[in-house]
Order: sequence, then structure tokens, then C-alpha cells
Amino acid sequence: MVRATPDPAPAPALAFGGADAELAATAGEWLDELAGERRVSAHTLAAYRRDLIQFFAFLRDHFGAPPKLAALSDIAPADLRSFLASRRASGVGSRSLLRQLSGLRSFARHLERKGLGHVAAFSALRSPKAPRRLPKALPAGAARALVDADSRAGDSRPNWILARDAAVLGLLYGAGLRISEALSIKRRDAPVGRIDVVTVIGKGGKTRSVPVIAPVQRAIATYLDLCPFPAAADGPLFIGAKGGPLSPRVIQLAVEQLRGALGLPETATPHALRHSFATHLLGKGGDLRTIQELLGHASLSTTQIYTAIDSTRLLEAYRGAHPRALTQR
Repeated sequence: MVRATPDPAPAPALAFGGADAELAATAGEWLDELAGERRVSAHTLAAYRRDLIQFFAFLRDHFGAPPKLAALSDIAPADLRSFLASRRASGVGSRSLLRQLSGLRSFARHLERKGLGHVAAFSALRSPKAPRRLPKALPAGAARALVDADSRAGDSRPNWILARDAAVLGLLYGAGLRISEALSIKRRDAPVGRIDVVTVIGKGGKTRSVPVIAPVQRAIATYLDLCPFPAAADGPLFIGAKGGPLSPRVIQLAVEQLRGALGLPETATPHALRHSFATHLLGKGGDLRTIQELLGHASLSTTQIYTAIDSTRLLEAYRGAHPRALTQR
């Protein structure tokens, strides 16, 4: 009996867009360094690998030969602009181009640190401008409907799951948490009873404490009273239907279903509740620095984007109600 021989593993050149063996090996070493020493996430590593494959494949077609490590220093800004133009022609937007260019620049810095060459073209190239997108906050009534347990009347899922979803969304709108932050809370840290503050670890490993208002405390208490699974102190506060950790996707799907029932737009997402938290606080006179701390933004400039949202709302109100604006119609 003849056994089939398994297909050989792809050569490094093929694994990196047709780059020659030395360049492919260097790219692999860089990715290994990111995974080991810098502990970059698997998602980011996959994106960086994809960036290199696309760039090396472009260079191969652009110059008509496999790209080599020594030849990277000869790349001109015009070559990079041609690469970006080819990506745009493939339907890639400015934000994706910015992210890809950032990854390639990181690889170029790695080459320079290791004494393997200096790709000056990256320094001379101007980054494409990404359109500034304002977060889409929900009207106050829509936000309250999403977090209100009574809005789930008629839902066939168990009552404890409906209460769980309402509690999670309550934390997003009532405390401005990211969904990952809400789902990371341990049972022992549940903001119920006399505990009216929750401590979470946000982006960049930054820890912050956020006050939890009474309605959200009551929603969490209701969920805990109805939950049929025993709650371990060091286990997650919010659990799935089978007793394991709750997936963010479950909450996203629940919101999709709920917004259909309530007639809300597609912009009504779990993350939109966090934007709504900040926008509504600012609209009621909240201090920008305080909102920055509540959201866990490292820079005030990130929080200032909400001033643009509120200014737009005020301008719309002015145009719709101010006597001078009415006489100019």
C-alpha cells in the first residue's frame, strides 16, 4: 500500500509574497520578535503578516523580480505611492491604508535597529488623511429603550438572560464601559448593594474606577437573583447560557434583535451606548476632564471629539427654533 506524501510546507519566499529567502527570513524573525518580546496580539500579528505579503507581492510585480533585503533601501517615495494607489484601486480605504503603512514603517524601523538597511522612503512619504468620523450617539430615549428590561417583553429567551443583557447594556450606557470591560468584571466586584463603584482595566492596561448609578445597580442585582448558575467569587459576573464566560458577540446579536423590534437604526450598537454616555453627559453640562477620566481616555483630545457632536446638535436646534434662523428660510 502506497501512502500519499503530504504536500511540502510553502517556502519562505512564497509565504511572504515572493520575497527572496533572506528577506522572508528577516520578516519571519520580526514577527517572532513581536510575538515573543513585545507580546503583540495574534490579531495584530496576522495583520502585520498580511501587510508584508501584500507589499512584497507588489514589489515583485512592480520591479519584475523577487524583492531582496538589500534592495529595500533603494525604494523611492514614488514606489510607495504606487503601492498605496494599487491598494486604493483594490477598494482599500484611508484608515486601512494608514494602518498598513504603520505596520510597514514598524518593519522598516526593525531593519534599521538590526543594521540591515535604512528605507528612507517611508520618512519622506506623507501619510494619507483619514476622514474624521464622529461617534454616532443615540438619542436619550433610544438609549434608555436599549437598556430597559421592559423593552424585551415578548422575547422567548429565559428571564435571567434578558436581565443579564439589560445589566450589561446598563453598564455601557450608565457607566460608559466598553463591552470588553463590562464582561471582564468578576463576581466579587459586582457593583450591588453598598458597592457603587466598579474598577476595570481598559486599553493599554490602564485601570480606572467608575461610579455605578442606582438603576444599573438594580439591574445587576436582578440578574444575579435570577441567574440559575452558582456564582464563583473569582469567576465572571456575566455568564453565558451554559454557565461559561459570556461572549461579546452574544450581546451584539441581542442588540441587533432589539433594535429591529424597536425600529432603531443600524448605528444602535453596544459601543454606541458608550458614545451616548459621553455625549449626553456633555450635553447636560458635564466637565470634559471628568468625562475623560470616566471613559479612560489617555488624551483629552480623544474626549474632545464629543464637543463636536454636541456642537452639531446645538446647531441643529438653533436652525430649527431660533427666530433669526426661521426668518432666513
